[in-house]
Amino acid sequence: MTVKSSPLVIAFTGSLGLVLAMGIGRFAYTPVLPVMLGDDLLDIGTAGAIASIHFIGYAMGAFAGAYVIAAPRAMLTGSLAVIAVSTLAMGVTDNHAVWFGARWLAGFCSAVTLIIVSTYHIKYLSPPEHGNLQGWVFAGVGAGITLVGAGVLVMMLMSATSQTIWLCFGGLALAGSVYLSVQQPDLTLPLASAAGGGESHRTPLSWSIILPYAAMGFGYIVPATYLPVMAKEILPSPLIFGLGWPVFGAAAAISTIVIGRLRSRYSNRQIWLTSQLVMPLGLLAPVISQSIFGIVIAAICVGGTFMVITMAGMKEAHRIAGPSDAQRHVAAMTFAFATGQIAGPFMAGRAFETLGGFSYPLILAAALLVISVVPMLMKPEPRRPDVN
Repeated sequence: MTVKSSPLVIAFTGSLGLVLAMGIGRFAYTPVLPVMLGDDLLDIGTAGAIASIHFIGYAMGAFAGAYVIAAPRAMLTGSLAVIAVSTLAMGVTDNHAVWFGARWLAGFCSAVTLIIVSTYHIKYLSPPEHGNLQGWVFAGVGAGITLVGAGVLVMMLMSATSQTIWLCFGGLALAGSVYLSVQQPDLTLPLASAAGGGESHRTPLSWSIILPYAAMGFGYIVPATYLPVMAKEILPSPLIFGLGWPVFGAAAAISTIVIGRLRSRYSNRQIWLTSQLVMPLGLLAPVISQSIFGIVIAAICVGGTFMVITMAGMKEAHRIAGPSDAQRHVAAMTFAFATGQIAGPFMAGRAFETLGGFSYPLILAAALLVISVVPMLMKPEPRRPDVN
């Protein structure tokens, strides 16, 4: 079944796809992790290894998104169905081998979903009159994080086990994937038309944006994996430490909508550079102030910038590549982002076990983010105008 492709339908289905793929498939592990630790189902070291396996899957999904040629609608709905099943698997067993496999699958399919939405949904909404809707699409990530964070908070107050929480999210993801399998519009015609009848023109990959994007993947991932754990170390009450992740998600959702309205005044790179210099402030906040205040500042600064950088980065890839080669560039950036994520959780987990805290990984990540903007500053901005 093909649904009529109106801009509002495109924006809504793209946003909902990111709610499911990123809010649940990608990020649910973060707020559920303190509950899993409290249930004595794993330790910090194993938690970091599982997170890294998830990011390996994410990197492989990004690679596949560049070279696997299939109908985007089928790739999107299939990926969301796999995310739902892998999320359910986290709740039906406490076998670590199954968890490794489930999180790998969730990572792989989350990357595929992000690439499809960032390529096709965003291209549909590239005309200036629809530009604000792009921010609403990417707001799906923050909305999903907020929904999941609030859900975990409520279920923690009800003394739910981590496996019950996983089953609830898996059921929600399954219902959403079924809905989108029916309501997802056709995603091919506008992109093919924009590409001049399907002609392909390969453009060189721009390392001046790929490397900073990889650094962002490394930089944000420590709080994005361990922020609730950090908060629990400070204040054990779930009513307090559980608020960190919903704040993170709300900042992510609001930021993309606000930035969507500022695009007419600032270029993609200006928005990206500013955000990549704000994020280190959030990483250093828990180091400077080991209090709930530091956690909230971290949630706002990191949550409020990582999706802005993602949105600006995807648009920059579209601008540099042009419509016919955008998917390859988006996939390359997503792969670079994923490689930055792989080392972060494992390194931070080991640092926590060895040094008793997350301060050193946070300082290292903050320094890397600042250094990473140098390639963009040294290479002039391409002359191709902002077209999306």
